[in-house]
Amino acid sequence: MSEKLEDAQSPEHIGLHNLKPAPGSRRPRKRVGRGEGSGTGKTSGRGQKGYGSRTGSKDRARFEGGQMPIHMRMRKLRGPHMKKSMPFEPFRTHTQAVNLKDLEARFEAGAEVTLEALKQMGLATRKDVPVKVLAKGELSKALTVRVHAVSAAARTAIEQAGGTVALIDAGVSSES
Repeated sequence: MSEKLEDAQSPEHIGLHNLKPAPGSRRPRKRVGRGEGSGTGKTSGRGQKGYGSRTGSKDRARFEGGQMPIHMRMRKLRGPHMKKSMPFEPFRTHTQAVNLKDLEARFEAGAEVTLEALKQMGLATRKDVPVKVLAKGELSKALTVRVHAVSAAARTAIEQAGGTVALIDAGVSSES
């Protein structure tokens, strides 16, 4: 007798034969134009007159209900010569920043810092983007740095620590 009670209380096995949506998550579609009593009779929820009430009317993706659309409210500055007009930025240069504190933490004294060495240490991993050493942090080791660019403060910090700086051409990458 107790076995039957346990079977009745245990949840039914869930499978494809008894899947159904959660209660209240599915609503029947709105049937428009089915008389005044339905709430959407006569004009079928489209209002009285105007473009939206006509057959074949479409709301554009950028339509904002009649107010001035955002693409018309935005300023129309064109060309790369004004800072306000960026996304058009063909003259912006992109570099990968490597700080002195990263060189201090990852390289031994007397090491040669090249593009390959930086990549092996997890720095400057983006391909075909020039590497620039910046002066954030301290450097106490003498390093030979061979990168595309070095800030003036970073150059003096490297040379004061007894290291040397050699710039390589940004157009020619030494990695394959």
